[in-house]
Amino acid sequence: MLPYPLSLDSSRLAAAHDEAYAHILKALRHGRYRAGERLVPETIAAEIGTSRMPVREALRRLAAEGLVTVRANRGVTVNALNVRDMQEAFEMRAVLEGLAARLAVPRLAAADIRRLERMVDAMEDREAPGADWTTAHRAFHEALCAYAESPRLQRQIESLHALVEPHMRLWDDMADRHVGTREHHDRLLEVLRSGEPAAAEAAMRSHVMDTVPDLLRRLAAGP
Repeated sequence: MLPYPLSLDSSRLAAAHDEAYAHILKALRHGRYRAGERLVPETIAAEIGTSRMPVREALRRLAAEGLVTVRANRGVTVNALNVRDMQEAFEMRAVLEGLAARLAVPRLAAADIRRLERMVDAMEDREAPGADWTTAHRAFHEALCAYAESPRLQRQIESLHALVEPHMRLWDDMADRHVGTREHHDRLLEVLRSGEPAAAEAAMRSHVMDTVPDLLRRLAAGP
């Protein structure tokens, strides 16, 4: 049996790892760390107020999720999605979130639909203090997928959201995008209200992929 102090130290270390992971993941999602940028563990540790060990562990975890690359003697860099990678990530999102929607629909009560409607209303209230459409968009999708009650599926979806979130911020900033965000989500909610699992799966797949043509056009245009 491990002595109590060692168990306590282990618990603190795990908490430090989680804090470092959450800090870096949030920065990646919000575009604070750019594609190709080198991440310096000592700098990040100073920002959080922790040692380098939890930061290094967090970076290894993010590397396993495909968000950064760790190279011996070359440090850690933020991964960039090229056009092919981006399309693949959205296609995976479409399949997995379509499955989640199909599993979720039979579990959605009227109160759950109303909750999702309120989340869309909050998402589209761009004049609210601290409004952040992309964060609210991710919260809506993750809340809907959570009704599938499939933790492994949920983790895969959340990982993909972390990967594509900078692209969703790019899409939301496009003045000439072809699909509006409100009508996008209103159509999805309408299908969810129907209670048809197969229709919900198809609608979610279409919903995710509808953003891709705009993004491909934006990426092809360059910086």
